[in-house]
Amino acid sequence: MDFSSDPELESIAREAENLASAFDDDYWSEHDEKKQFPWDFYRAFAEQGWMGIAIPEKYGGAGLGVLHAGTLLHTVAGSAGAMNAASTLHLSIFGMGPVIHHGSEALKEKVLPPTARGDLHTSFGVTEDDAGTDTSRIRTAARRDGDRWIVNGKKVWNTKAQQCQKILLLARTTPRDECARRFDGLTLFLADLDPDHVEIREIPKMGRNAVNSNEVFLRDLPVSNEDVVGEVGRGFYHLLDGINPERIMVAAEAVGIGLRAIDKAVAYAKERIVFDRPIGQNQAVAHPLGDSYSELQAADLLWKHAAWTYDRGLPAGGLTNMAKLRCADAGFRACDRALQTFGGFGYAREFHVERYWREARLMRLAPISQEMALNFVTEHVLGLPRSY
Repeated sequence: MDFSSDPELESIAREAENLASAFDDDYWSEHDEKKQFPWDFYRAFAEQGWMGIAIPEKYGGAGLGVLHAGTLLHTVAGSAGAMNAASTLHLSIFGMGPVIHHGSEALKEKVLPPTARGDLHTSFGVTEDDAGTDTSRIRTAARRDGDRWIVNGKKVWNTKAQQCQKILLLARTTPRDECARRFDGLTLFLADLDPDHVEIREIPKMGRNAVNSNEVFLRDLPVSNEDVVGEVGRGFYHLLDGINPERIMVAAEAVGIGLRAIDKAVAYAKERIVFDRPIGQNQAVAHPLGDSYSELQAADLLWKHAAWTYDRGLPAGGLTNMAKLRCADAGFRACDRALQTFGGFGYAREFHVERYWREARLMRLAPISQEMALNFVTEHVLGLPRSY
């Protein structure tokens, strides 16, 4: 293996850091508290072409891989914006994966150039409250109506839906009990969020409040046949080209947030004097930080391995789930230890580590829970019997 530095990846990290550094902790705390979408941050990255990092050059993007996109988002999440900043950008990056890999040429030409410019925003519409992680049991259904489809149903946890014009929507087009396999009969659409047929309700939540999460209600939403992504009935399998990159990028972001928190804690441990010496001189303070830093370094290698594997078209499901699992745990543990380092002040908003802690906690739940990631590993990697 070659562990030498990659000038292209280093350049991505350096340029992203320079852009993100213009938006400090106070900026993100204000936007988080007021639940304001950070448009100036988003536009700063869009104007430099970062939305198109993984979109082919033919459609106005950079044509780079998941490793490059992960490097970008790792750096962004390691800035003051943490998960708020990363979520502002990442749906435009990984969300179009199924369209890139499976969409018709006409659909690609219509939606990829404006996505690369940062003009088109798309929400990810998969999860439903009564199906949870059992995607095969979603109730959102689409029926054919001439040369179009009519969709009815509900989605939850739709990130950034209030700012989006479209939704990458998974719906059942053949009843589950009529399919040979449980994931057959699902179709992927790139539908308009038409306000005449769509209602969006924000979900109040613990953290990452500069970027909204929503319930989306679909009532007789018309979708043209041209907006079907890939083959009718094979939408779940096409969706994997969004799901696997998402898990890799979230893993990269978790490491970034963890490193940000450790940096803050180390600086505080050097300057905070108690009993006539810096608290970082105490092993009870120093060792947890050193332990978490080493965990983050190991986790960093794992998400990069997953990205490298995916970019080469090799089977990557096991690695993507393991990367998400280990990186989310390492990132949250680092934020928790950073908060503990600050003592009571860690609980105060003034020092910002409580915001990192709240946002890092999300990574252990989304885009898939730690328990479901372990289910994938035990079943599909270790070959153990399915437990659910």
